[in-house]
Amino acid sequence: MAENPVKWLFLILASCLCFAFVLSESNLLIKKTYIVQMHKSAMPASFSSPLEWYSSKLKSVMSDTQSEGEGDGENRIIYSYQNAFHGVAAQLTEEEAERLKQEDGVVAILPETKYELHTTRSPMFLGLEPEESTSIWSQKLADHDVIVGVLDTGIWPESASFNDTGMTPVPAHWKGTCETGRGFQKHHCNRKIVGARVFYRGYEAATGKINEKNEYKSPRDQDGHGTHTAATVAGSPVRGANLLGYAYGTARGMAPGARIAAYKVCWTGGCFSSDILSAVDRAVGDGVNVLSISLGGGASSYSHDSLAIATFGAMEMGVFVSCSAGNGGPDPVSLTNVSPWITTVGASTMDRDFPGSVKLGSGRTISGVSLYKGRRLLQANKQYPLVYMGSNSSSPNPSSLCLEGTLDPHVVSGKIVICDRGINPRVQKGQVVKDAGGVGMILTNTAANGEELVADCHLLPAVAVGEMEGKAIKHYALTNGKPTATLAFLGTRLGVRPSPVVAAFSSRGPNFLTLEILKPDVVAPGVNILAAWTGELGPSSLPTDHRRVRFNILSGTSMSCPHVSGIAALIKARHPDWSPAAVKSALMTTAYVHDNIHNPLQDSSTAAASTPYDHGAGHINPLKALDPGLIYDISAQDYFEFLCTQKLTAMQLKAFSKHSNMSCHHNTLATPGDLNYPAISVVFPEDTAISTLTLHRTVTNVGPPASHYHVVVSPFKGVTIKVEPKTLNFTRRNQKLSYKISFTRKSPQTMPEFGGLAWKDGVHKVRSPIAITWLPPF
Repeated sequence: MAENPVKWLFLILASCLCFAFVLSESNLLIKKTYIVQMHKSAMPASFSSPLEWYSSKLKSVMSDTQSEGEGDGENRIIYSYQNAFHGVAAQLTEEEAERLKQEDGVVAILPETKYELHTTRSPMFLGLEPEESTSIWSQKLADHDVIVGVLDTGIWPESASFNDTGMTPVPAHWKGTCETGRGFQKHHCNRKIVGARVFYRGYEAATGKINEKNEYKSPRDQDGHGTHTAATVAGSPVRGANLLGYAYGTARGMAPGARIAAYKVCWTGGCFSSDILSAVDRAVGDGVNVLSISLGGGASSYSHDSLAIATFGAMEMGVFVSCSAGNGGPDPVSLTNVSPWITTVGASTMDRDFPGSVKLGSGRTISGVSLYKGRRLLQANKQYPLVYMGSNSSSPNPSSLCLEGTLDPHVVSGKIVICDRGINPRVQKGQVVKDAGGVGMILTNTAANGEELVADCHLLPAVAVGEMEGKAIKHYALTNGKPTATLAFLGTRLGVRPSPVVAAFSSRGPNFLTLEILKPDVVAPGVNILAAWTGELGPSSLPTDHRRVRFNILSGTSMSCPHVSGIAALIKARHPDWSPAAVKSALMTTAYVHDNIHNPLQDSSTAAASTPYDHGAGHINPLKALDPGLIYDISAQDYFEFLCTQKLTAMQLKAFSKHSNMSCHHNTLATPGDLNYPAISVVFPEDTAISTLTLHRTVTNVGPPASHYHVVVSPFKGVTIKVEPKTLNFTRRNQKLSYKISFTRKSPQTMPEFGGLAWKDGVHKVRSPIAITWLPPF
C-alpha cells in the first residue's frame, strides 16, 4: 500500500522532467533577433561584398535541417549595417548564436533589446530672441545646411511647424530619401522635412506583423511624440500656437533654419535595438549632422550596449549625438545613455506654468496646475462633495490610485475624487473618475514626485497638487464629516520664480558605469513644452479623447533632448568644422548653475539645491555656447583610449575600432579621469596611502587670438586643490594649452562634494563642474 504513492510520485517527477526537457529543447530551436558585429577588415578576398561574407558565416552555423529548409544564410538577415556599425541583425537560435561567437571575424553578438520613449516659450526663456530682432536666427543661410536626424515615432508632415517657405534647396551632400507608405507620399517631404524612413523588421520579428489598419507602416506619426520632438529641434515659426488657449504665442524650434530627417523606429509595442541601430547606421550614411534620440533602455556596459557602439561610429563620422537621460528620477543612479561620446540631457522647468486652484469647504485655497479646457466646468461659487478612497493620507492603495475598475460609482458619482499619482498614466486616472460618474479630480503627488507639478490636458476638470498640499487635502477629506471643494483654472502664467528647477522625474547620477565621467552632461527645458502634434490622437493620448489639436504640451527628458539637439545644430552652423566633442564642450562650459533669483539651481523633488549628479554642468545657455572662448576637444582615438581603461577584452575593444585599426597606447590616458572631458570627477580609492590624484586637461582657444585666462576654483572641505599653471596665455586661434589639477586628501567626506573650476578672461567664463567621491561607495 505504501509503495503506490511513491510510484506515483516517481511517475509525476519523471513526466515533469521529460516535459521540461522537451520544453528546453524547443526553446533552443526558437529563433530570436541578434545583432552580430563583424570586423570588416577580416573579410577574405574571395568574397565580393560584406553581405556575402556575413551570409556565409550565418550559413556555416545553421544546423543541417535548418539550412536545408531556409537555403542561404541571407534569408535570416533582417538588416545589414555598413556605416556607423559593421555587421547584421539576424534571426538565430541560441545554439547558433553561441556557435557564431566562435567564428573568425565575429566581434560581438548582442541580443535584441527593447527601448522606451522618454516622454513655445522655451526659445525666449533660453535667450534666443524673436526673429524680428537681431538674433541668431536672422543670420546666414548656412543654418539651412545643417540636417538633424530624429529617431522617434515618425512625423506629421501637415503641421505648420514643417512649412518650408523661404528655405533654400536641399543641400547637395544629402543622400537621404523619402520612403512612402500608407498616409505618407513623396510630396510629404519638402525643404524642411528632407528625409523620412521607417525601421520595423526587428519590431516585427519580436512582436509579429504590424496591423496596418491600426498603425501606419510608414513615416507618418500617429503617436505624436516624434512630431513634438522634431518640431522642438527645428520647427518653423508658427504664430498663434497654443493648446486649447494655453501657452498662446509663437512656437518655433531651437534651430528653425535647420532641416529634419525623420527615422521612425518606435511602434505601438516599443522600440527595438536592431531597428534603432539600422536607423543610426542609415542616418550617418544619409549625411545627418546631428542625431536626436529621445529614448533609452537600461544601462549596460559599453561593449554590450548596441546604441553606444553605433553612436561611437556616428561620432567618428563627425555626427553630434544627443540622448535623453531618462525619466527615472529622483532615484540616484537612474541614468541611461551615459557613454562619454553621447551628450546626455536631463530635464528642467521654465518660467511658465498653468495654474489651477482647489478651494476647500474649510475656506482654504490650494494652488496647483492644470491644462483642462472643456465644456464641463465646475462653478466657482458652488462647493462639490469631495471623496478620497484611500485609508490614510500617506499610503496609496488601488482605489486611491484610481486604477481602472477600482472606483465604486455609488460612492464617487457627482463628487470630486482625490487620486494619488502613480502606476497608471495621470490623464487615465481622470478617465477612470469620469467613467465612475465623478465630476472632477484632484491629482496628488506622492513622495516620489515631491512638489513637482506637471500639467496635463485632462478629460474632466482636474488640478494637480504637490505632496504636502495633497496630504493636507486628503487629511481634510478623511476627517471632515462632509468635505467639499471646487476647482478653478487660471490660464497661463509667465515669470515664474524660481526657474529653472531640475525636474523630479529627470534621471540622476552618479554614473556607476564610470564614476570618473560625470553625467548627465546638461539640463534643458523638459517640463510643459509646447510643440507640434499629430492629427491622429487627442492631447491626452487616450483613445477616448476625441479632441484634435495642432499643438500639445508634454513633459519628459524626451522634450529636453531635442532642445540640445537644436542648439547643437545652431553651433554646427556657426562652426561647421567643430567636432562633436567641441560642440558638447561649448554647451557644457557655458551652462549656468543659478536660477532667475540668483540662487543655486534647485531640485524639484527636495526643494534643496541640486548637484552635478542632477544637473550635470548646468542649464544650457545657447547664446554663450556659440562663443565659448575655450573648448575641451576629444578625438575618436581619445575616446578609444578611454575605453582601454575600462577593462574591456581585446575582442570587445574591436567593436569600437571598426573604421580604423585603433589600438591602446596606454601611455596617453593614465586613468579614465584623464579623458579631456569638460566635467571633472575625482574618485579617491579606499587606499589612504594614495593621498594625491592628478588629472590633466587641454583647452583649445576658439576666441580672439591673443587671449589671457586665469583660473578660479571653489573651495572643498575634503581636499586641497592645486592648478598648474594658474594662467593660460594664448597667442593664436586654435592654439592648445594644457594644465593639470591636483587633489590632495585633507579630510575625507562620507558624501560626495561638489564645486567648480572656471577659466576667465574678462569676457568668457569657461566652467567645469567638479565632483569628488570617496570609495567605498557612500
